[in-house]
Amino acid sequence: MEQETILYYYPMQETTAGPDHRYAAKRHWFADAVLPARIAAKQEAFCVLGCEIPPFYYRRKPWKTQMLSSAMETVLSMAEGMTDTYVHPAVQTLLTEEYCERWMPRAGTIQMLGEHLLAEYTKDAFAHNGMVTVFLGQPADTDLQMQMTWKLLQPYLSRVNRMQIYYEEIAGVDIEEELQEYLESYYYEYGLVPQFCKRREKCGGVILDYCKQFQYPKIIPEGCVYIDLTSVAEKEQICRRKGLPIPYVSPLKYLDTVVKNSYDRKVNKFYHE
Repeated sequence: MEQETILYYYPMQETTAGPDHRYAAKRHWFADAVLPARIAAKQEAFCVLGCEIPPFYYRRKPWKTQMLSSAMETVLSMAEGMTDTYVHPAVQTLLTEEYCERWMPRAGTIQMLGEHLLAEYTKDAFAHNGMVTVFLGQPADTDLQMQMTWKLLQPYLSRVNRMQIYYEEIAGVDIEEELQEYLESYYYEYGLVPQFCKRREKCGGVILDYCKQFQYPKIIPEGCVYIDLTSVAEKEQICRRKGLPIPYVSPLKYLDTVVKNSYDRKVNKFYHE
């Protein structure tokens, strides 16, 4: 099976601008702006390729959307194998909505990162209480979210004894009837009966969050791991303000961590040679 590549476009920081504080992209005779990319991490299922985006394309000239997207396309065209992209929110602000949609990651990429996060962070959580909480997001995406949840949890369902699903109520819609196919799979294959909960009820265990905003403040912290599949950084800030001592992880936070660690290794190697 061919390893997949995630090309992560992230904003340049002052610490990575170099000794000459180069905040602009490089220029060559064949292009106005050239972006470098380097391997940040290699996992069994995927490789992360980091592409740092400076705030300017030349000297102190701000990026033009089309020029930035074209430079990003050039990097993508040179990546090997099956490649998908992930763009940091700060880089998205340099693009128009039309261009942002072009750079949205596939659902399969989010699932792949979610699988990695579950494998890395939830071993003790499943052993602690065997509980899973799912926060469904936009009702229009419920079917996709339930499909992803099933695929993410399958390796662990034999250790799960309680599952809660939080959802947004819609007049005239019976959520249990809409999701009957999934409920039957959980019950007949694992003897698990998911409970549908309304907002503001207590939750905990391994949390899979598909919401765009933080909406569930009553979290039981013991044995809890918060996996934010939509990567909304404000959720972590709210958790900290509420004094919740729980691990918060997300695809975006994972990618930020691997590119930072990659840079730190590069710096350490330079100073020790």
